[in-house]
Amino acid sequence: MAPNQLSHCCITGTLHEGEAKGELKDIQNVSTYIAYPPDKSTKKAVLIITDVIGHKFINAQLIADEFAAKGYFVVMPDMFNDDSVPLNRPEGFNIMDWVKNHSPVQTEPIINTVLKEMRENLGCQRIGGVGYCFGGKYVCRYLRPGQLDVGYIAHPTMLEGEELRGIQGPLSIVAAVRDFVFVTAKRHESEEILDKLEVPHQINLFSEVEHGFAVRCDLSKPRQKFAKEQAFNQAVAWFDHYFEEH
Repeated sequence: MAPNQLSHCCITGTLHEGEAKGELKDIQNVSTYIAYPPDKSTKKAVLIITDVIGHKFINAQLIADEFAAKGYFVVMPDMFNDDSVPLNRPEGFNIMDWVKNHSPVQTEPIINTVLKEMRENLGCQRIGGVGYCFGGKYVCRYLRPGQLDVGYIAHPTMLEGEELRGIQGPLSIVAAVRDFVFVTAKRHESEEILDKLEVPHQINLFSEVEHGFAVRCDLSKPRQKFAKEQAFNQAVAWFDHYFEEH
């Protein structure tokens, strides 16, 4: 497998327990999971661009609820037109065949629609982008004035160097030591690219976890649970700082 492509590890993991507190609504015919902060304000917002398991995945919904509890209005749309990949598909499932129907041509109109609604009708003044796996690529593509103000990505897939070079806002990255997609060489290349840009950036590396850990790790394993929690805390700290710095 070529590095940085989707692979079987992009669709495997552990189902987490919990009850979602947000709600599913349509935004211009895009099914969307929405979670409000305690004060119901929409001024500080987070757009979550999910991994291939999608917006109805309980793990993703629980993360969205966590962001909301930290004071952010959270919008998490269906990026796949009701064609998300169920967790732990069998080995014979070819993820790269699936992704042919979910390129930027199909994906970006969804993001454009949702961002327009957030900016124009939902009262979002600052928007942070959160991208897990598949979503990391798109946070970088949209990290520019008028679209996403601040970015956070965890173990990205299919992220190209030119996309990273094009960012125009602060970007925080979470990576795993054991990642067969965002491999060591790709991570080092990303560090070199970011070092040449005049935007704040951060890369944190976690041991004893694998690709997808920020969403799909085994919470019964203390070190995996700790890494997931710290990855989330990293995102919140990044947003808290760079939202206020504006």
